[in-house]
Amino acid sequence: MGDSVIRMEHIWTCFGKNVVHRDVSLSLEKGEIFGLVGGSGSGKTVLMREMIGLQEPTRGKVFLFGECLQDAAAGRHQQLRNRCGVLFQSGALFSALSVFENIAFPVREVGRFDEELIAHLVRMKLLMVGLTEHAATLMPAELSGGMIKRVALARALVMEPELLFLDEPTSGLDPVLSEEFVDLLGGLHAELGFTVVMVTHDLDTIKDLCTKVGVLAEQRLVVCGSVREALASEHPFARHYFHGKRGNRVFEGTD
Repeated sequence: MGDSVIRMEHIWTCFGKNVVHRDVSLSLEKGEIFGLVGGSGSGKTVLMREMIGLQEPTRGKVFLFGECLQDAAAGRHQQLRNRCGVLFQSGALFSALSVFENIAFPVREVGRFDEELIAHLVRMKLLMVGLTEHAATLMPAELSGGMIKRVALARALVMEPELLFLDEPTSGLDPVLSEEFVDLLGGLHAELGFTVVMVTHDLDTIKDLCTKVGVLAEQRLVVCGSVREALASEHPFARHYFHGKRGNRVFEGTD
């Protein structure tokens, strides 16, 4: 399977009689940036949760780093998950903890590192996402929207994951902050080489970052390929999504 980081085989997801995913299969290779798009209620976040093992599909198999999550023992399951970082849509910072404590939280959960090393890791990740050491003393309520995203990204990266999951990473940011965040993420990806799975609705982010795009519609993955392949899709949802007014403006000149 080459350097497959995630592989999903014939995934069905059902909640009672409601079918969310119908026979979804995909494979992501090491270093790819995968953008997952779809309409409201299409199951984008649910599919991402299944990839990381936070939710089990009704049918089908999910392989993470070549190992089947459904067959993995609880301890091994957690070891595989520890190789992943997650940035939630709102940042999901703990409001009662300082920036330092938020970023340090995943490291302390592992329980293998002393405080001196933890402090070094936190400082290093703050600088990596473009924040000063002073930011470590702030509380989440004192942060701007852009700073919240950067702190959340620092927390997601603190364990140096091989696989990064991002749920609407530019949601709530103005166009300037969104562009800055995309530039930051692109630079970190080039430097560190991690694989990215990103749920997004932002066409600029897709154009600027993604090496592969998945389009969920009618309970299926109707597109799974390059941005050019997504643009060439004749599926009605994909045509509407990528070739509406904004899509035509964003992708103008893209073959």
